[in-house]
Amino acid sequence: MVRPNKVSLSQPFDSLHELIQLVHHTVKVKKGSFLFQEGMSASEIYVIKNGKIQVSKGAADGKELTLRICSKNEIVGELTLFTEDPKYLLNAKAMEDCEVMVVKKDVLEEEFLHNNQLAFEFMKWMSDHFRRTQTKFRDLIMLGKKGALYSTLIRMTNSYGVMTANGIVIDMHLTNQVLANFCGTTRESVNRMLSELKKDKIVSIHRGKITILDIDFLKKEVNCESCPIKYCTIE
Repeated sequence: MVRPNKVSLSQPFDSLHELIQLVHHTVKVKKGSFLFQEGMSASEIYVIKNGKIQVSKGAADGKELTLRICSKNEIVGELTLFTEDPKYLLNAKAMEDCEVMVVKKDVLEEEFLHNNQLAFEFMKWMSDHFRRTQTKFRDLIMLGKKGALYSTLIRMTNSYGVMTANGIVIDMHLTNQVLANFCGTTRESVNRMLSELKKDKIVSIHRGKITILDIDFLKKEVNCESCPIKYCTIE
């Protein structure tokens, strides 16, 4: 089995090895625990050593919008750099047992002043990160609930898709609530939309894993612009 259009995200930017030289210590985060939550004072950023971290934004009504899933070598907490009295703007929760490397914010900022290459590579990575985020919000706002789900499934195949004889298996256990959090909608709405897709033989679901049987249908429905794959992932 092979991953279709798989983007290599093993390094967030070319100077990852230099960033790791600045690591102060490592910490372990248990599944279901928060690495940080919105509103907490921010003095560190993190590089994931292993495991997966879900980054999300909470709403006043208790709903949650998942923005991305971060894996090995991805950076978490980067939006706090170069701000006074910084606070985390998002939540970061472990989806499985994780180990993360801790880089002190002031140490990294000081390094940027002396290491132009590291600063440049970080800026490029941040630019890509913002573009991915913008395209996700575009889909949520302009495509409606159904379009948001279709877009999320497409992004899931680019990040975790495994090609099989039957279609593209999203190699990740997904509940309807997890998908709803990515789409900014309810579990019930996702359940109805998935039922329609199953009925029309666009997807199949077995033991919590979704197989995309007709990826072209999903792309057509969201007027896919065929943008570079690196901007169309869930990570």
